[in-house]
Amino acid sequence: MNFRARLDEIDVFAKVAKAASSLGVATYVVGGYVRDLVLNRQKQGSTDIDFTCVGSGIELAKEVTRQFDTHVPLSVFKNFGTAMLKLDDLELEFVGARKESYRADSRNPIVETGTLQEDLERRDFTINAMAISLNEEDYGDLLDPFDGLADIKKKLIRTPLDPAVTFSDDPLRMLRAVRFAAQLDFDIDGDTFHAISENAHRLKIISGERIIVELNKIIQVQKPSYGFKLLFAGKLLHEFFPEMVDLQGVDSVDDKSHKDNFYHTLQVLDNVCQVSDDLWLRWAAILHDIAKPATKRFNKKVGWTFHGHEDKGARMTPGIFRRLKLPMDERMKYVQKLVKLHLRPIALVKDDVTDSALRRLLFEAGDDIDDLMKLCRADVTSKNNKRVKRYLENFDKVAQKLIEVEEKDQVRNFQPPVSGEEIMRIFDLKPSKIVGDIKEEIKEAILEGKIHNNPVQARELMLEIAKSKGLSPVSDHPKS
Repeated sequence: MNFRARLDEIDVFAKVAKAASSLGVATYVVGGYVRDLVLNRQKQGSTDIDFTCVGSGIELAKEVTRQFDTHVPLSVFKNFGTAMLKLDDLELEFVGARKESYRADSRNPIVETGTLQEDLERRDFTINAMAISLNEEDYGDLLDPFDGLADIKKKLIRTPLDPAVTFSDDPLRMLRAVRFAAQLDFDIDGDTFHAISENAHRLKIISGERIIVELNKIIQVQKPSYGFKLLFAGKLLHEFFPEMVDLQGVDSVDDKSHKDNFYHTLQVLDNVCQVSDDLWLRWAAILHDIAKPATKRFNKKVGWTFHGHEDKGARMTPGIFRRLKLPMDERMKYVQKLVKLHLRPIALVKDDVTDSALRRLLFEAGDDIDDLMKLCRADVTSKNNKRVKRYLENFDKVAQKLIEVEEKDQVRNFQPPVSGEEIMRIFDLKPSKIVGDIKEEIKEAILEGKIHNNPVQARELMLEIAKSKGLSPVSDHPKS
């Protein structure tokens, strides 16, 4: 297979080829860029291009910069023997061909100078172990010593060498196997997958930061359930996310069973992916039922129950985020909020639901109310199409009610019309419980619909509450 025409579409390849020729070093395009070129998925692929030369990658990179009329930023990493050039939206990385060996307690290899063959065989999978020549005698030719092209046609993930050795050396490659399978919708070769399940325990030497990068990439594919099923079957999920593993399984007592909450969660996740690309909404789908194992009880009258799983799940969320090295910031709080509130909308379906209940949900969900409704819709996973249709129609009714209440009362994310500072100034108070109590009573009155959400009515009520507590204004008496 010859890629000369494809290389000619980007003039940087000609410049690298010219630089390599002037230095007399054999040079190749390698790795993911070649894979994506074969798959014709450059637009979806990365913008980084890796070059390997049989010689010094740093010297080659320096020579390439001389091929440009303008200054090209060059970053040199001597410890790794690599160099990087940045050109608009492209990142070009240069390295000399090398071979690697590993110690049992580390995924950091011992690196030595090697041949192109040795450089390709150290790579994770055959589909990433192809190269395109930039040398004059065979410019554009595909070098494929491990049949990566055939594996692409078979839609197969396979290691160039013995998979047991490959994964024991660098256990992160097991997660990468699942990630590529999920991204490309490929299968994992049988021997390769067997080696994954046999070496899953080796993930213990991989940092949480590296694991979460791969996991998030799996979560961001079009249908992440496939990746999670591979993680589960390969025993990888057990190593870093036991709470999710615990969701799997069905218990039965007196012919009463509950659904398998692991596979339900995966269906909810896929459903969310159909309506949103947001990583954190997808995490909310993953965690929405995470506390069901801890709250599972059997009641002879009603069968299996999971009372309070939404509250316990919200309490579990920070610990899971912290252990998985996910961000402990507003993104975690967003996920926690959706986990806590995911059962609330369905309770508002009844015709006699009060505006107060709707106001409270709007207040608690704030600007995340639309995402909450997406999660609730995704949570409908019954195989009974009539039931699904009925539930979704009920959510339509709730959504309309929420719109009507918000237009009327404007309570989404409302700030109390009277601040604590104003209360302290008017009644000459220091920060204290009584200040919080007054603010809380005003907020409750608005949510209950006793007063409108405006400063005039709020201040009138503030005076009444303060009077009942034996307080009198001392300054800036508000006019009613």
